[in-house]
Amino acid sequence: MASSSATLLKASPVKSDWVKGQSLLLRQPSSVAAIRSNAAPSALTVRAASAYADELVKTAKTIASPGRGILAMDESNATCGKRLASIGLENTEANRQAYRTLLVSAPGLGQYISGAILFEETLYQSTVDGKKMVDVLVEQNIVPGIKVDKGLVPLVGSNDESWCQGLDGLASRTANYYQQGARFAKWRTVVSIPNGPSALAVKEAAWGLARYAAISQDSGLVPIVEPEIMLDGEHGIDRTYEVAEKVWAEVFFYLAQNNVMFEGILLKPSMVTPGAEAKDRATPDQVASYTLKLLRNRIPPAVPGIMAMVLMLFDVTQFLSGGQSELEATLNLNAMNQGTNPWHVSFSYARALQNTCLKTWGGREENVKAAQDTLLTRAKANSLAQLGKYTGEGESEDAKEGMFVKGYTY
Repeated sequence: MASSSATLLKASPVKSDWVKGQSLLLRQPSSVAAIRSNAAPSALTVRAASAYADELVKTAKTIASPGRGILAMDESNATCGKRLASIGLENTEANRQAYRTLLVSAPGLGQYISGAILFEETLYQSTVDGKKMVDVLVEQNIVPGIKVDKGLVPLVGSNDESWCQGLDGLASRTANYYQQGARFAKWRTVVSIPNGPSALAVKEAAWGLARYAAISQDSGLVPIVEPEIMLDGEHGIDRTYEVAEKVWAEVFFYLAQNNVMFEGILLKPSMVTPGAEAKDRATPDQVASYTLKLLRNRIPPAVPGIMAMVLMLFDVTQFLSGGQSELEATLNLNAMNQGTNPWHVSFSYARALQNTCLKTWGGREENVKAAQDTLLTRAKANSLAQLGKYTGEGESEDAKEGMFVKGYTY
């Protein structure tokens, strides 16, 4: 069994004024799993994640393979219903099944997509032709993943912020998901800049992510670590960077405390951009510069990949697009792959891959092929962006439409 070790040094509090109206005691990691302070070091051996250590590393590297990224199709049934309503369809299991079948069965999707995040219903669901969704994905060389959190709820004592629930019973759920064919997991928690963020909300997000990651690895699932910095707000890009830097410092502190094996995780950071309502917009080069600076200052090289929220995956990590247009998300990813990175920087997109596809389908059987072709076009564009070869030529007007939704929930 593979093993991993790290030396953890006792942290000394560092004051910071990054949280509006208050100070926060931060622990700032300076290497893969070390916390520096003036105190004498105490050694701690971090054990590998049970018997699954080798498999976790292999899964992470597969998802972080060159020219491929993650298709996020893990919207809850309620959110999926909103998508279907936008094209005039009712939110029925049959309609959800039809749309998800369209996505997973697109011919050649595995050329550009290495992993697909599923909602629980989809993990146990069959296609309209009677084949298990999981089996269709595996046949396409796509690793099935599963959303394991139970959603956001109000965080009592905070500034109208939220926390992510779902740790209760997680060990048994992840074990069942592994048996069903899932090999990686997603847990989405959020941090709001307009609402602070408060020290309480940041600590709760970081601790929850760390516990989820440790439990997932113990069940054989590679955890995607995703503290999403919401796009809501009028703040500039420097404010976003300031908050993101502190959030990731807290996250990695608690990951180390929970003995999470860094080689067996994927990261899904939000790109560093101005708030969605900011007057001053950022260019792709600026977004790439700020985001890569954040990653280099906070992410250990041991992490195999980063998937961008709608945009970033380093060798085992991913980025979120979180409301950018399809075109913006792809251009930003391409800019981040113009140089050499210690991680695999790729994408984990939901709307940035599906938006035009859904409109093209419109719920009509005769439009399935055209919709799948649209999905493959977007997937190929982001595949090229992961390789740093995307030009943006020939993009449709639909791909240029922004997808920001204030206070967006899955």
